[in-house]
Amino acid sequence: MTTVIVPGKEITMPMIDVYAPADLFPADADEKLGNELTHAVLRAEGVAEPGPFHLDNTAAFVHRLPTTAISTASTASARAVRVQIVTPPGSLDRDGQRQIVREATAIVAGIAGDPALAARTWVILTEAAEGGWGLAGTAFGVEEFTALARRAAQAKAAASS
Repeated sequence: MTTVIVPGKEITMPMIDVYAPADLFPADADEKLGNELTHAVLRAEGVAEPGPFHLDNTAAFVHRLPTTAISTASTASARAVRVQIVTPPGSLDRDGQRQIVREATAIVAGIAGDPALAARTWVILTEAAEGGWGLAGTAFGVEEFTALARRAAQAKAAASS
């Protein structure tokens, strides 16, 4: 997840993890899962038109686990999915939280081709602390993201002129 402060607007890029039994989704579904979940999270955060900066900096990790790695107290090999979405504090209001849980559940069940999977899909929303996200050896907070946003805006302006 990345937060960028642009004058008058906060732009957020989340991190998404999907944990599922290895055979639950079609073999070629990882890219589709990542793409659809990325757009759903950005919509829930209020990003109506994500640009390259959002899309290049939102990462989705699909973890295909051995079927025996997911269990419940009553099922040794549970057919369940966990989607964890990490965002900056406050990037999802209550309506956004409801929206992303609803959309992520529908995306997972749809790609799996199993409508009943919705009842076995857990969506965990986690807010990172200020400075609690690092990349390239830097703990990013408002100051670092502001500088990053400034550089991105300058690069965009230079490319369009």
